[in-house]
Amino acid sequence: MDAIRAKIAGRALGAGDRLPSIRSLAATMGVSPSTVVEAYDRLAAEGLIRARRGSGFYVSPTVTPPLALTEAEPRRDRAVDPFWVSRQSLDADESVLKPGCGWLPPDWMPEDALRRAARALARNDASVLTNYGSTSGALALRRLLLARLAEDAVEASVDQLMLTGSGTQATDLLCRFLLRPGDTVLVDDPCYFNFRALLRAHQAKIVSVPYTASGPDVARFEEILGSERPRLYITNSALHNPTGTTLSLQTAHRLLTAAAAHDLTIIEDDIFGDFEPERSPRLAALDGLNRVIRIGSFSKTLSASVRCGYIAARADWIEHLVDLQVATSFGGPSPAATDIIANILAGGGYRKHMDELRQRLTRTRRDVARKLQALGVEPWLMPRGGFFLWCRLAGGKDATAVARAALEEDVVLAPGNVFSVAQTAADFMRFNVAHMSEPRMWDVLRRALKASAK
Repeated sequence: MDAIRAKIAGRALGAGDRLPSIRSLAATMGVSPSTVVEAYDRLAAEGLIRARRGSGFYVSPTVTPPLALTEAEPRRDRAVDPFWVSRQSLDADESVLKPGCGWLPPDWMPEDALRRAARALARNDASVLTNYGSTSGALALRRLLLARLAEDAVEASVDQLMLTGSGTQATDLLCRFLLRPGDTVLVDDPCYFNFRALLRAHQAKIVSVPYTASGPDVARFEEILGSERPRLYITNSALHNPTGTTLSLQTAHRLLTAAAAHDLTIIEDDIFGDFEPERSPRLAALDGLNRVIRIGSFSKTLSASVRCGYIAARADWIEHLVDLQVATSFGGPSPAATDIIANILAGGGYRKHMDELRQRLTRTRRDVARKLQALGVEPWLMPRGGFFLWCRLAGGKDATAVARAALEEDVVLAPGNVFSVAQTAADFMRFNVAHMSEPRMWDVLRRALKASAK
């Protein structure tokens, strides 16, 4: 395949030209004819060549020159908004360093367990590989999740839990179900930037409440509920993104009291919960899934490729949400994905993986915090767990300018104001400590901080 591509790229073969016969190319390259057949079939599937019955293979008449690298790269001049970090991180190639992204590096994930689960999947019934997902998601995985919810004192029945394609899809389904254009939604300030992006897509009015070391500012929270009458509040209780803080029990009680007084529904995103060394209070446990909806996924702990999320809520709401998922996705998540995740959760390997991950992150957070402080970048607090450090840049440096300077040297950072509705985090930045082992990253960050001070 590479040999044929090289001939086309070098103009040795042009549009409509006949390729060497299977036998002649096999003899030239010293491979079997079946290898050439496989290569030609794959190139035909890509549309690069075409087969003519009884005549051989020809370069496609519509073949175009190889894609220029500049056309494949994400736009670097776009506005630094809630989509900026996501698009720069997701579209970057492997040479780009990503301390601003929101996931762990591949070598931090349980690759061996994933491969074993994938091999077990290949031996499973063919329907798992070919069928649509059931409307509520695989029952085996839902039962495993119910047991995990019970560990957080969230008592739920099987009709109160559904699986979704991802944690993001869970939030999207809930917004579709609960909101109408123009409805007011309350988020933390700062908050996960994709909450802002998703709510913008749903044409919601977004208001924010300042976030403190123990949770949202309760007095301001109560004021906003009285003045803005938000329909929904979206938050992380455990290891808040981006600050890494943990909700206190006192704050949780006051939030739920205020929510009940103002008929507020709360979405509690628990995607980082398994990174906690000891479990902290959960709104869903204190509320009993009455007005609190619990969502989560395993993209941060197992795999962002094998995606599956979940929603735990009132049974009557789940019934409507299942119908909505059928309307928008025609069924629940991929049976292949849910089978792999259930296989890993059912064994003892997942708990061991998380134990090792928490220990590794504890050491890494400490080391990265010390290096950042030496550069005048001060962590707002030291989280109990997780892989984020929310930091203030010394001297009021503009984090957006630092991020733009770093991007010129292929390092993606996450400036503070992409997390802030009120735009009050201009001198803050979120760092993913697991992506900060490369010496080059530190050299780039040092130069970018220096450049922004000019």
